[in-house]
Amino acid sequence: MATLLVLCRFVHFIVVLLMFGAWAFRPWLLGGDTQPALDRTLLRLTRGLAWIGLASGAAWLLLITASMAGGWDAALQPNTVRLVLSKTFFGQVWVWHLLLNLLLVIALVKPWPALRLPLLALLLATLAPVGHGAMLDGMSGRLLILNQVVHLVCVGAWLGGLLLLVLIFRQAPSYRLEPVLRRFSGVGYGLVAALLVSGLINVRVLTGQLWPTPLFSGFALILLIKVMLVLGMLGLALLNRLRLDSDEQRLASLKGSVMLEWLLGVCAVAAVSVLGTLPPMVLAG
Repeated sequence: MATLLVLCRFVHFIVVLLMFGAWAFRPWLLGGDTQPALDRTLLRLTRGLAWIGLASGAAWLLLITASMAGGWDAALQPNTVRLVLSKTFFGQVWVWHLLLNLLLVIALVKPWPALRLPLLALLLATLAPVGHGAMLDGMSGRLLILNQVVHLVCVGAWLGGLLLLVLIFRQAPSYRLEPVLRRFSGVGYGLVAALLVSGLINVRVLTGQLWPTPLFSGFALILLIKVMLVLGMLGLALLNRLRLDSDEQRLASLKGSVMLEWLLGVCAVAAVSVLGTLPPMVLAG
């Protein structure tokens, strides 16, 4: 059950992050003008991801219900599911989350483009209170959730922006890539800074330390893997920017580099999915 929960968390997190980031970066990278081929591809991809998000969100609820009730049978009993939705903090958040996901599916089918990004932003924000975000009460808990929202927005913008770049590269002859890359790179520095600061705040609050110990086991080990993956992404991003400045960039190598950076980000989200199921070893006193 634990393995299924990690897998379900990963699938759900990655689809929400990618959808939000791609639509958030769309007007920044390409402006407000319509790009028929790209927009059709992005809309078609987002529709598929939204359905995956809805299915994985429902599966997450059933897995949590089975875990709380101690058996698979309970997850299929409406009364038990209703109890989880109404009496647990996770359930109360998840009702809104699933409703937002359903509204997003409808907004992607209907001609309601103005609702897409707001719904995606709310969908992403309602991921913040689940997992470790619900560990603290009162003002401390609300500040921790707010910090987690900032962290998720930065991660989603970075990963979704990379996905949008990949889609743009597929139609490279239609675009001037250099200004697009410079705009992405310029915002990327701010995203990385906010991501690192919010991540360090999370670690400090959840563990009581600047870095959890022991270093090579449990929560600390998975966190270390995540950080190494993020540093790898940052290194690739800096290399691409330097090569762009020196006018040595080639489309083929750029595609490979951006794809590798995106894959490292996907692996980092997988590490986060594992982290959410592990105790962060909060220190007493």
